[in-house]
Amino acid sequence: MSIITITRGSYSRGKEVAERLAKKLGYECIARDILLEASEEYNIPEIKLIRALHDSPKVLERFFGGSERYVKYYRSALLQHARKDNIVYHGLAGHFFLKDIPHVLKIRINADINTRVKEEMARENISAEDALYILKKDDEERRKWGIQVHGMDPWDSRLYDLVINICTLSLEDAVDLIYGVLQKPTFQTTPESQALVERLATLAQKESAAYT
Repeated sequence: MSIITITRGSYSRGKEVAERLAKKLGYECIARDILLEASEEYNIPEIKLIRALHDSPKVLERFFGGSERYVKYYRSALLQHARKDNIVYHGLAGHFFLKDIPHVLKIRINADINTRVKEEMARENISAEDALYILKKDDEERRKWGIQVHGMDPWDSRLYDLVINICTLSLEDAVDLIYGVLQKPTFQTTPESQALVERLATLAQKESAAYT
């Protein structure tokens, strides 16, 4: 029993790794589900939550303002899932929101920029130059958000237990590697770590309720 967070940039194949890993483990695989749940529970448009978890605060404030409460809403929704254990999460900012829980295995998936550019070109039907610009801008916003909100660059390997280069390893290699690490006692849920999840989830609910 454990929780896995998978962090990745756009078109880094982290979603595919997450889905295959969840299937192998028999775990719930979640990402956008949390956005929808938080949006519905707190009556907040999904786009506001996305921007609050992606755009750097300076950018966000020009459009909406008050990003702190949206972040708290999202964190609370994610922690409610963490209570159930046995999840693979590949959405936004999981490595920050669940970082204090001992049985959470935090993974970073990296992919070659050329591969990412080709994926962006095919999906959006744009030039290589435009695709590269979009990807770099997206990466930079995520980095700014992590630094300004949590004081750490999401590309910093110290945030993760395992960093995998998907260009060197296949998807199946990545899944097998993560699966092997999960067998270690370090990432198994204990009564103490589950009690911590319960405390954090309860506190997050109270903090979110203070804004409603």
